[in-house]
Amino acid sequence: MQPAKPTTGVKPVTASLQTALDDGRVMCRVCLRRCRLSDGQRGLCGNYANMDGRLVHLGYGLVSALESRPIEIKPFFHFHPGSSAMTFSGWGCNFLCPWCQNWHLSKARPKPRLSQRIPAEKLVEYAVKAGDEGVCASFNEPTISFDYLVDVFREAKRKGLYTTMVSNGSLTEEALGALVEAGLDAMNVDLKGCPETYRKYVGVPEPLHVYRVARRALKLGVHVEGVFLVVTGANDWDSCIRWVIDKHVEYLGRDVPLHVNRYHPAYRYNAPPTSMEKLLQAYNYAVSRGVEYVYIGNVASTEYLHTRCPKCGEILIRRTHYGVVECSLEGKRCPRCGYEVLLVGRCKVSGKLLFL
Repeated sequence: MQPAKPTTGVKPVTASLQTALDDGRVMCRVCLRRCRLSDGQRGLCGNYANMDGRLVHLGYGLVSALESRPIEIKPFFHFHPGSSAMTFSGWGCNFLCPWCQNWHLSKARPKPRLSQRIPAEKLVEYAVKAGDEGVCASFNEPTISFDYLVDVFREAKRKGLYTTMVSNGSLTEEALGALVEAGLDAMNVDLKGCPETYRKYVGVPEPLHVYRVARRALKLGVHVEGVFLVVTGANDWDSCIRWVIDKHVEYLGRDVPLHVNRYHPAYRYNAPPTSMEKLLQAYNYAVSRGVEYVYIGNVASTEYLHTRCPKCGEILIRRTHYGVVECSLEGKRCPRCGYEVLLVGRCKVSGKLLFL
């Protein structure tokens, strides 16, 4: 655990999900770790701390990055395709992934001197002024900014915006319920690998928690898409790939989109980028298991970014990196065979295209 220091000149925000323990410690109920903190200690994420016997959110409103981005880059492919969201992040993470692309944000404690403390109302105001249709908590793990997310999502709904988060799925079901009540519309869930991957690289002994939370989100009416970053040497052997996809089908279902993404070396993990052979292996196995919407991301080709009709194969949404360039749907149906596809919102050609 880390020593806690209050943010200079700012009164700490009391955390809403906490339990006082008999031994004087405080338990955080935000994520699966449920850190039990003695006075003066921070949790692993660095955002929640025990200060004088109460849990406080030290990172509340400390925004490390803020940018209007296409919803496809999250990736969300079946949620308001072609729209953009004001994307924001805080500091820190509750997972230990050594290949993190955003390690400069996720591996750091909240930094008041390098952040803007942005009230929820102001962040939503930025989204409205930018012409965005929603907001998205991303870049670092949103779960650890739980109390701030509740306020941002409530304000966004008041202004008629959608609300999304890109998460490792570590939040407790209690935290998930509170976010849904605040207005959470969609959640993208990172599927890190099989149990060995979680134990060895992520520091989490039980990966099925992630699938259970994602399944619960679906039952609560949240749109969910899964992302499987295939990492060379960490989760790319045959049985691990099959485990991830089998659990996706078992817990989430065949109609929940699955993004199979290429890893690139970053932070403290320097294995070569994922081979196209491995990505296609995962893609083809997902298709063989009946997953209706499978994509391959972080590769040069756009061939595997398009949404095709699960019944006849017609291209219904054509994409580039990263945005929509053509919509061929009739409402939510395939114009060739009439099959109704999974879609939240309407498809439109992107107003903001981001080429990488």
